[in-house]
Amino acid sequence: MAEEVPKALNYIPEVILKKRKNNEEWAIRRKLQLEQKVKKHKSDNFAIKKPEQFIREYRDKEMDLVQMKQRGKKRSRRAFVTSDSSLLFIIRIGGKSDMHPKTRKLLYSLRLRKIFSGVFVKADARILEILQKVEPYVTYGYPNLKSIKDLLYKKGAGKIDNQRVPLTSNEVVEQALGQHGILCLEDVVNEIANVGPHFKDVTSFLCPFTLTKPEKALQGKKKRFVDGGDSGNREGQINELVSKMN
Repeated sequence: MAEEVPKALNYIPEVILKKRKNNEEWAIRRKLQLEQKVKKHKSDNFAIKKPEQFIREYRDKEMDLVQMKQRGKKRSRRAFVTSDSSLLFIIRIGGKSDMHPKTRKLLYSLRLRKIFSGVFVKADARILEILQKVEPYVTYGYPNLKSIKDLLYKKGAGKIDNQRVPLTSNEVVEQALGQHGILCLEDVVNEIANVGPHFKDVTSFLCPFTLTKPEKALQGKKKRFVDGGDSGNREGQINELVSKMN
């Protein structure tokens, strides 16, 4: 019986073997670097609070509650100044660890869950009362037609089936608001600008606007805008702030 001739081994050049080894070593180093980066990021974000910090935060929250009640009792006439427009645009500009849970709850009732988020509301007595109580954390005013259009066309989004959907086509509007005769984005603009009969349906459909932090326009001061601060009623000057944050 004839002997089988052994097959010749495949020859792999040394250059390829070295390159393969270098690639494997680089992949291992890269993996270790990413793991260390993630570990460092977690350790940087984790900070043990000192007892003094807990006490200070608790006192700040209690002070915020006291001040909120005082603002509610004062019912300053300035907050109820009548305007040709019954439309307000509200922007949340602050509120973190120093805010009492009751204040946070009021902000949530306005759908202002995040800093630099904004919503359109109808200026009725209930809204104005809430605005007085949360005044240090919001700024608001009367938006003009240009601001309404810019907000809706640039950052407008609606909620359909609990999903955030950008208003990139009239089909999205018709699907959500067609039963009210609102078929396109221009209809949405008109309904908001005129505070129409389906204003509540439109604003409930719209997601809060996610705005960008403006450079130098907000200084982090809780004083009212009329007193040189950031918060409170800006009346028509809200449009200038909207253009910087849109």
